[in-house]
Amino acid sequence: MFERLGNRLGISAIPQIFISAAIIAILFVAFAIPFNSQFAAFFEAIGDFTFQYFGWFYVASVSGLLLFLIWVAFSRYGAIRLGQDDETAQYSAETWFAMLFAAGIGTILMFWGVAEPLSHFANPPLAEIEPQTVEAAKHAMNIALYHFGLHTWTIFTMPALAIAYFAYRKNLPMRISSVFYPVLGDRIFGPLGWTIDIIALLGTLFGVAVSVGLGTLQLNSGLNAVFDVPVGQTSQLVLVAVITLIATISVALGLDRGIKRLSEFNIILALLVMLFVWIAGPTLFITSGIVQNFGNYMQNLPWMSFWTEAYQATSWQQSWTVFYWAWTISWAPYVGIFIARISRGRTIKEFVLGALLAPLAFTILWFSVFGLAAIDQELNQGMDLVTQVQADVSVALFDFLATFPVPTLMSAVSLVVIIVFLTTSADSAALVVDQLSRNDLQPSRTRQRVFWTILLGCIAGSLLLGGGLDALQNVITALGFPFCVLLVFMAYSLHRSLHNDYLAQINQV
Repeated sequence: MFERLGNRLGISAIPQIFISAAIIAILFVAFAIPFNSQFAAFFEAIGDFTFQYFGWFYVASVSGLLLFLIWVAFSRYGAIRLGQDDETAQYSAETWFAMLFAAGIGTILMFWGVAEPLSHFANPPLAEIEPQTVEAAKHAMNIALYHFGLHTWTIFTMPALAIAYFAYRKNLPMRISSVFYPVLGDRIFGPLGWTIDIIALLGTLFGVAVSVGLGTLQLNSGLNAVFDVPVGQTSQLVLVAVITLIATISVALGLDRGIKRLSEFNIILALLVMLFVWIAGPTLFITSGIVQNFGNYMQNLPWMSFWTEAYQATSWQQSWTVFYWAWTISWAPYVGIFIARISRGRTIKEFVLGALLAPLAFTILWFSVFGLAAIDQELNQGMDLVTQVQADVSVALFDFLATFPVPTLMSAVSLVVIIVFLTTSADSAALVVDQLSRNDLQPSRTRQRVFWTILLGCIAGSLLLGGGLDALQNVITALGFPFCVLLVFMAYSLHRSLHNDYLAQINQV
């Protein structure tokens, strides 16, 4: 049935995956738009249920996967090369690190660099810490680094390692289902494999749609601050439409080189904004704080990694940690495939350590610069950013930049950075989703990539209509859970294959 329908529609894809995922996503948009209040209530209930009964699973699984990756890197499997035994790395370490940065954290850092530290500074999750104190500032930085440090990159590195291993060592398609070959065998090419790829495809669509939604909220606040554009659903939906249009044109024209160069230029702009804040802000306080933040993060990482609010019975983690893990997990197929593509020729050990430690170093730098500069304004300069952030986290960056020299210029540059990150994320996600819906022997058709790009924009718009930030959090908490389960089984499958290969090598000797 699927094959006949696919042939009639002229789909150059695996119709079971393409049609099933498209129908689910279209139905989501179709029901979310006219019934946005019921939609918001429905996903709030599902989000609350998922957090109440499975929040601990998110926390335990991500921390467990971090330990698994560290063990694999330093085990007897660490010397295995992702490719032929005599292959060398495809990219230099510097280029590889730069691409890692571009892959996973651009939009996230722009949104949360100021908002997250200030939020925890004003409302510490631990009851024994007094708000807006030095102790609250230290703890706020610990929590921010926990959320965007090793654990976030564990979620990206786990599927990337598994995909690269099975693609380059086993010559299987670069798909999520290929990772489960040791468990499912040839069934990955049937209904079980299609189901896995559908989950991965939908996770990518909704994960990037959440990023577009969050970025749109911030973009609307920035445009209001710089150009007095009204803040509201109408403005936000227009912005989503514009971002989707730009991404669609890019996909249709196939501007791969242009988007790549634009992304590289955008990273330079983001770094310039960071350096500006570092130099124009409390430079010595920031520089000294970077060192202390690293030490505090490493010291507190063990207990933070397994903290589940068991004795507090509050919902703080639902809005923060569990939401972050679910959001990042939804990005994992997209970022995992990208990282796998650029990592051929590296050993498992250098892959794991590079993919975890290089982004961690940059994350510590970014959050220390923006977070400490914002906290300094509260602690030492008598400014009140906290009230504004508590009212609307999306405006945090622009209220913060308004206290610096040339605020209009820096806000405008930040707006450009956000727009480019959003459009390139949507563009790249459409390419990955298109890849997940077809096999490697089929050509990629422009109309399919355009279809996924437009659908992604529709999902982002429907999420904003369904309740803004709260809807984004509830939807992703619920929809990220199936892929979280897949990540755990992914680790098992990878270990099983590594162990079998090791035994085969011993028997040959």
